[in-house]
Amino acid sequence: MLAGRPAYPERVRGDGDGWVISDTGVAYWGRHGAAGLLLRAPRSDGSPAVLLQHRAPWSHQGGTWGLPGGARDSHETAEQAAVREALEEAGLSSELLQVRATVITAEVSGAGGTHWTYTTVVADAGDLLHTVPNRESAELRWVAEEDVDHLPLHPGFAASWHRLRTAPATVPLDPDDERRRHLPRTVEIEAGVFLWCTAGQPGQAPSQLSSRISSLLTAPN
Repeated sequence: MLAGRPAYPERVRGDGDGWVISDTGVAYWGRHGAAGLLLRAPRSDGSPAVLLQHRAPWSHQGGTWGLPGGARDSHETAEQAAVREALEEAGLSSELLQVRATVITAEVSGAGGTHWTYTTVVADAGDLLHTVPNRESAELRWVAEEDVDHLPLHPGFAASWHRLRTAPATVPLDPDDERRRHLPRTVEIEAGVFLWCTAGQPGQAPSQLSSRISSLLTAPN
């Protein structure tokens, strides 16, 4: 966190704020569903870190660790909601993020025929960005991906983390290959299956899925 940097303004109350009651009587936040941002960035050794939010004690499931996120307003896509929440809760501008995928990680049938979903928006940043927590966070922390499940996680995030975490993959690339500039990064190898892809040397042994990953990197973004 940058000392002395001003906090971002609180969000004006949106039409998504409110609870949905499931058929079993459990309350879920977000009248139109909710979304959160799973943001990865490379550490100094190239391995991935995930930005986690330590929820303020007064908040729902306070004291647990999860993703910056919140209620989705009626006019928003899940991606728009997650990126907005990242700005409000962590001070992260959308220009610093590259969205890779969206995954519905929870679905609940609500009273009166309503349907509630939580969408995880998977994104990357080029480095471990500075963050500015708002009042909903006791702390924001970049956590090595391998250490995420060592923390007391928010139950919803804990239930979906095994689906969202990456497996390491290396793609041998020539030194002048343009794709090197876009690695490391998260790659969705198939729907909801993610790899943390790094660039290897031309003679390095490729990962098992190297040729498939390489094709996905043909048009870097």
